[in-house]
Amino acid sequence: MSRSVGRILAESLIAHGIDTIWMVPGESFLGLTDALTETPEVRLVVCRHEGGAGFMAVADGRMQGGRAGVLLVSRGPGLSNAMVALHTAHHDATPLVVLCGQVERKDFGRLALQEQNYAKLLADITKDVIEVNETVQASEAIARAFHLAESGTPGPVAVILPEDIFDEPCEAPLAKPRPRVHGGARAQDLDRLAGMLAAAERPLVWVGGALANAAPEALAALRELAEQWVLPVCPTHRRPQLFDSAHPNYGGYMGIRVPKQLVEEMKRADLLLALGERITDSVSQSYSFPTAPDPQLPLVQVWPDANEIGRVFRPDLGIVAEPEAVIEALLRRGAPAGAARRAGWVAGLNGIHQRLMEPVWESMTDGVNFAAICVEVAKHLAPDAAVTSDAGNFSSFIHRYIGFRPGQNFLSSVVGAMGAGVPMAVAAAIRRPGKQAVAFVGDGGALMSGNEIATAMQYGAAPIIIVSDNKRYGTIGMHHEVRYPNRPYEDAVRLTNPDFAAWGRVFGAEGITIAAESEVEAGIARAFAVKDRPVVVHVHTSAEQMSAWRRRGAPRLHG
Repeated sequence: MSRSVGRILAESLIAHGIDTIWMVPGESFLGLTDALTETPEVRLVVCRHEGGAGFMAVADGRMQGGRAGVLLVSRGPGLSNAMVALHTAHHDATPLVVLCGQVERKDFGRLALQEQNYAKLLADITKDVIEVNETVQASEAIARAFHLAESGTPGPVAVILPEDIFDEPCEAPLAKPRPRVHGGARAQDLDRLAGMLAAAERPLVWVGGALANAAPEALAALRELAEQWVLPVCPTHRRPQLFDSAHPNYGGYMGIRVPKQLVEEMKRADLLLALGERITDSVSQSYSFPTAPDPQLPLVQVWPDANEIGRVFRPDLGIVAEPEAVIEALLRRGAPAGAARRAGWVAGLNGIHQRLMEPVWESMTDGVNFAAICVEVAKHLAPDAAVTSDAGNFSSFIHRYIGFRPGQNFLSSVVGAMGAGVPMAVAAAIRRPGKQAVAFVGDGGALMSGNEIATAMQYGAAPIIIVSDNKRYGTIGMHHEVRYPNRPYEDAVRLTNPDFAAWGRVFGAEGITIAAESEVEAGIARAFAVKDRPVVVHVHTSAEQMSAWRRRGAPRLHG
């Protein structure tokens, strides 16, 4: 039976279980949106900027157990606006399918309006760019895109759709979703891993991105492994929810710029197991622990893609497998004799972690120490809360003062892109109606993508958006001070900001201002009490307290 390509594409998306598409409308794909209006199974979320829509789609790809988020954008400026989200998905190994319009096929190569060569443009930030120039390949292209986006090392895949293809008739059959393919560890590799763990006096386990979409049962199995084998477990950069920070086997958060006393103790380890962790520069402390390319300690890396293992670091053992499978295999073997001898090592790391997370801070004279905000927010977070963070020094307070645990979801841009916090919280609130979605953003990032509050209002979502306003790009100010001490830099980072509470109210959100530490408890309680609309909490934050670990003009705390 012949039907339009637009209809085939819509049916293909439904066949892949897609129920939500994040988009900014464009004339280059009208034939697809026309078909989607007749498919109630798919909801179109109309956003205010492609950058925001892209971050929403990335967040959606993190909240669905490994299923890709879907972004629909127009050609040229539309896709260009969204590229920061593709960059995030690529570095963060997040599954994402991007559907992008293109000029009509008869105009290829003429520099038609908004024409670009997307295979060249996106070559470095996607797993593949699939151009659909033949009608018979439309459904097949969708199936291939989802398979690539969700397999091996997940990531973004772009599907380029010429404007004139949607209304053409096509009799090609619907391409079925490909089954997921999982790598499996060899028995001899599991034997060797078990032997290395049994022999280690001071092993260290890092858990990262390949576990980000793990089921609750898998994270429970990880906890059981840590307890039985007496192992310290450290969630890595932007993955704090993978292990309960209150658990005695929690070995510390392996994020960017780990406090000196914790990382120095970690360096005493005699074995590092990177369990579902790619080991980026942020996690490795700028390739110093482990050192690249040859680590200073034995390294075992578990990742579901052979091309990733050994790409930067030379492991003593590489295992191409889902980390969940390795955890289950080790549990079936049972803990080695003598594992209890590591109790002191685990307790020492956990003790440092607990001391670093103590809810203590100093009041500042130039604004609220953001520590007070994070400690208060932690009291209100539900066991299934979604927390999003923009890039900036304010996020260091989140990881120092909020203890995350499995069941919660932490969403951010692993590459440090500003502008992710608000749209990711909006996406979480739309995807998970009735559940908490809390965004932490700086005053810089808030005005990059904060207009997506309008999207939240349109779809009845109610995220809480906490704006840390220190009237500057604070992280850049800190780097200026560290690299060029005693040099002026204010003109290079200073910001003039609106009243963010009033700004929120213009959208229809609740607006709350916190200008002093005495207002923190009541202000945060009021924010969490609002359930029917977004909330913007404008915090007048100290600029002197540059991060959770550094004060302006003073040495970094804990190294």
